[in-house]
Amino acid sequence: MPGDRVQFQLVAGLGNPGPEHANTRHNAGFRYVDELAARLGATFALDKRYHAAIAQATIDGRRVHLIKPMNFMNRSGEGVAAIVKFYKLDATRILVAHDELDLPPGEIRVKRGGGHGGHNGLRDIIARLGGSRDFARLRIGIGHPGHKSAVSGYVLKRAGADDQRLMEDAIDVAVRESNELLDGDLNVATKAINGHRPGVL
Repeated sequence: MPGDRVQFQLVAGLGNPGPEHANTRHNAGFRYVDELAARLGATFALDKRYHAAIAQATIDGRRVHLIKPMNFMNRSGEGVAAIVKFYKLDATRILVAHDELDLPPGEIRVKRGGGHGGHNGLRDIIARLGGSRDFARLRIGIGHPGHKSAVSGYVLKRAGADDQRLMEDAIDVAVRESNELLDGDLNVATKAINGHRPGVL
C-alpha cells in the first residue's frame, strides 16, 4: 500500500456485551481492544453518551480512542458514529477489529476499505457513517461452520480449545504490531500481520 499512511485516532473492537457473550467467536474484536488497552496501559470505562466502553490511550504523544460498542453487534455503528461526530473524525482514521468467517482460526488480515461482507457490525457502521467504507479493518479469522444456516449459532459460541489458542495467538501478533499499525504504517504492519501463519508466534 504505497503511501498509505494515515494515523488512526479511533480503534473499535466489535462484539456483544454481557458475560454470556464473553470469549465467543463473535467477540474477537472485543478481545483485541482489551489486549491492546492492556499493552498501552489504558482502562475501559462505560460512557452512556457514546453507547460504549471507552479507553483513552496515548501513542507517541497522540491520543487514540479505544472503544467497545455496548449495543449488540447489529447496532455497533451507534457508538462508533457518536465518537466520530463528537471528535469530528474522518472515516480514514478509524480501525475496526472484527471476527471474520472467511478466514480460518489463527489467520488475521489488515485491509483498508471494502464492503461489509455480510457482517452485521460492519453493515451498521457503514450505514451510520453515511455509507462511508473508507475505514480500515483488522479481520480476525474464526473459520466458517460450513453452511450459512449454521452461522448464527456458530459465532455465538466459544471456539474449541485448539481454535481458541490459534485466535489468541493471532491477536497477540496484531497487538505486538500495534505501534506500526496505529501509526498508519500499513506497509510494515500488513507485512507482519497478514504474513502471520496460524500457530507461529
